[in-house]
Amino acid sequence: MTVPLPPLPPAADDAYRPGGRSVADLVDIEHRALLGLADRVTDPALAAAERRDVLDVLTAAVSRHLSAEEQYLFPAARAAMPDAVELVEREIEADAGLLTALKGLSGADDPAVADVAERVRRHVSRVAALVTPLREVASDAEMIRLGNRWEIAEEAAPTRPHPGTPATPPWNKIVEPAVGVLDKVRDVVTGRRTRLSDLEHRREA
Repeated sequence: MTVPLPPLPPAADDAYRPGGRSVADLVDIEHRALLGLADRVTDPALAAAERRDVLDVLTAAVSRHLSAEEQYLFPAARAAMPDAVELVEREIEADAGLLTALKGLSGADDPAVADVAERVRRHVSRVAALVTPLREVASDAEMIRLGNRWEIAEEAAPTRPHPGTPATPPWNKIVEPAVGVLDKVRDVVTGRRTRLSDLEHRREA
């Protein structure tokens, strides 16, 4: 397998294993969180104020997730699995559609929230089907190295939908962190919630 990553540091043997979490594990954890948020934001029993906060967190989580996905997971899948190239291209288009749908929402009471939630569910299903074969062809070290870069990318990623930004390297690795800085400034100024932990703090308040 050839993954577009920097070379590994020198190791005494072939059993070198970097520290960190596998990208497959991170994707699985985040997918479960996204599904939970999708269910929560469409719960008719949810109070209006809480629904708004859940939608904000879902929007931020999706924005970060898709940014990291397009920077590292998709290029790795393309390089390692030539048969997956068409699937990756379709998923990039679907990602843009999801971001466009999120950006077009007028608020948490917009009927289109249900469509966004369904798009999130379909995304989870499709990408899970891509990660499974990647896990089979990549080494544990490669999956962990991808996971490390995924986490770094997410920390710098946008927290709002920007469907017009580049979706492939190298430009997305340059543009999205810059856009992410502006998003985070807006989040701080407006007090917008962007993390799952923010919802827990709201419950405790």
